[in-house]
Amino acid sequence: MDILRIIKTRRSIRKYRDKSIADKLIAKILEAGRWAPSGLNNQPWRFMIVQNMVRKNQLAVFSKYSRIIKDSAALILVFADKRVIYNRDKDLMAIGASIQNMLLAACSLGIGACWLGEILSKKKKYRTMYKYQFTWN
Repeated sequence: MDILRIIKTRRSIRKYRDKSIADKLIAKILEAGRWAPSGLNNQPWRFMIVQNMVRKNQLAVFSKYSRIIKDSAALILVFADKRVIYNRDKDLMAIGASIQNMLLAACSLGIGACWLGEILSKKKKYRTMYKYQFTWN
């Protein structure tokens, strides 16, 4: 499928089959995200894959779209790495480009996906409730 066709036919899919996604397909989606443009090539994004039902349920309570979270085979959580951000606005646009690349890659692989940003409105509550800390090696 050519890229313009993928761009035009990609849709936010909110109902999923009860089927796992092969690790190699998730790796391809992540690779597409890593190839997004970023200022100074700082690549300010970090990804976390969540497939465990307990973790998905913990995340789902923070979203009115809990069914989408619980029913998905895998979640890709996208974080901004504050250690490499040099211009917040530019880096947030780069992260958006990364997410778009992953959505297009998923579509090209026949995998339904949906970008959920609504959970961001409750990120402070999430961090407090779960004492969430992200550490990098």
